[in-house]
Amino acid sequence: MKLRLSLVTICLLFVTFAIGQNKLPNVSLKNLDNKSINVSSYNNSSKLVIVSFWATWCGPCIKELEAIKGKYAQWQKDYGVELVAISIDDSKTINRVKPMVTSKGWKYNVLLDTNQDLKRALNVVNVPYTMILYKGKVVFTHSNYTPGIETKMEQELAKIVKK
Repeated sequence: MKLRLSLVTICLLFVTFAIGQNKLPNVSLKNLDNKSINVSSYNNSSKLVIVSFWATWCGPCIKELEAIKGKYAQWQKDYGVELVAISIDDSKTINRVKPMVTSKGWKYNVLLDTNQDLKRALNVVNVPYTMILYKGKVVFTHSNYTPGIETKMEQELAKIVKK
């Protein structure tokens, strides 16, 4: 019983931290053009920002980003959203990222978290892991992929814009 209570407490603390995170940390990542971007700059964005952690070897990640792709242009128009896809591919698989992004036709801002510094700083355990930020605050998170999650994300975007 004590073990179960401890596990529940740890899970609640993790969720509280993830949702209560007020700012993205001061972590610099490279984009596909090898330009360094500090993710904390998104804290000052007036746009809604979707941050999606993914990897080339993660089938559910690809499915989620593909599902979002079908709605992304409309989301940009309706909600002014920007999607930042954070690849957690390591040095062994990092060379697969740019060809995959190109072949999929993803118009996302792709950043490379090769050392998983941002992933660790945000306590991301599993991918895909996606969050929506509004004015630097995390307002929605989910992990793993389920078909239709893009509809739930759109509902969240609509709620935020109406506020």
